[in-house]
Amino acid sequence: MVRLLISTGEVSGDLQGSLLIRAIRAEAERRQLPLELLALGGNRMEAAGAELLADTAPMGAIGLWEAVPLILPTLRLQAQVDRLLEQRPLDGVVLIDYVGANVRLGGKLRRKHPSLPITYYIAPQEWAWRFGDGSTTRLLDFTDRILAIFPAEAEFYAQRGATVTWVGHPLLDSFQDLPGREESRQQLGLDPTAPVLLLVPASRPQELRYLMPPLAAAAAMLQRRKPGLQVLVPAGLERFEQPLAEALSAAGVVNARVIPAAAVDGLKKSLCAAADLALGKSGTVNLELALQGVPQVVGYRVSGLTAFVAKHLLRFQVDHISPVNLLLKQRLVPELLQDELTAEALVEQALPLLEPGPERQRMLDGYGQLRSTLGEPGVTERAAKAILDQVQR
Repeated sequence: MVRLLISTGEVSGDLQGSLLIRAIRAEAERRQLPLELLALGGNRMEAAGAELLADTAPMGAIGLWEAVPLILPTLRLQAQVDRLLEQRPLDGVVLIDYVGANVRLGGKLRRKHPSLPITYYIAPQEWAWRFGDGSTTRLLDFTDRILAIFPAEAEFYAQRGATVTWVGHPLLDSFQDLPGREESRQQLGLDPTAPVLLLVPASRPQELRYLMPPLAAAAAMLQRRKPGLQVLVPAGLERFEQPLAEALSAAGVVNARVIPAAAVDGLKKSLCAAADLALGKSGTVNLELALQGVPQVVGYRVSGLTAFVAKHLLRFQVDHISPVNLLLKQRLVPELLQDELTAEALVEQALPLLEPGPERQRMLDGYGQLRSTLGEPGVTERAAKAILDQVQR
């Protein structure tokens, strides 16, 4: 019996963890390998066949002040996991994204169990952002192998002495056989002739607070410019559904619908296929939109305190925040950060993308270039093979 722990957090990590779990189970069955999967994640990972030790999907924050409320719950959770793992020794560990908690977990496991194979899949984007001179990375202290999803990520860690395998981006496995625009609009009950705006504001609580108000205000302004504009907002978590609806109402958005969190995974491709334009946060969703050819404007904002400390004390540096721009090494997708993120600025960037024209076409052409940087389908299968090879040595 091989016992693996897969650790992640937040909504996106839970989704990627569930896809990996299915691939690991399929690969173990091919090898006739008895397998037990333990998980720190969410209900998607549990549904995929792992035993959920703790629900970490709601535990996500970006920023210093924003993370304070999670400190005590995280410490309690870690103590609980420590006790469980003492009773159930592991044969291997897979860490997925969720940098703060996973770095602490990886370091602790390496000190306690020096020979335990630890694999990092979807590593922190240290290749894209830097603190100070950016010359060091803590992952190398405890990770035996990094399964990189971006070529630049693979190069970054390999240059620093890590054992790295580039497997490609897991979205390539999910975004096959995409639905058509007409079919998707019919499925969602939309007017097939009126334009559709997709708002993607939040997978973390502070994103809901900082991003949704300007996005909702921009949607209302666009509706005044484009009568009949339909607005769709997928909820990242169930508890976001009511605040999202309230924010839309407060901004005066009409003809809008919040998609329940329980339905989002099944409708994700259809939501993208139906949309003419998306306004939203930075993250994996930018790549999802790009793969389905949806023009987008990206915004992000954290608290003023976090922004000040990151810029002036930690010397945080980043060329772009959207994965689309990071991979292409150019500003294809408009980005609005901190004070730049206003409803007026969003509308100014959005209007040329809503209609056929050179700006919309330039973005769609850039999406075509992006596709070649993501690898080939079969990503989770390659990752599963590498993980089981590591523990069966």
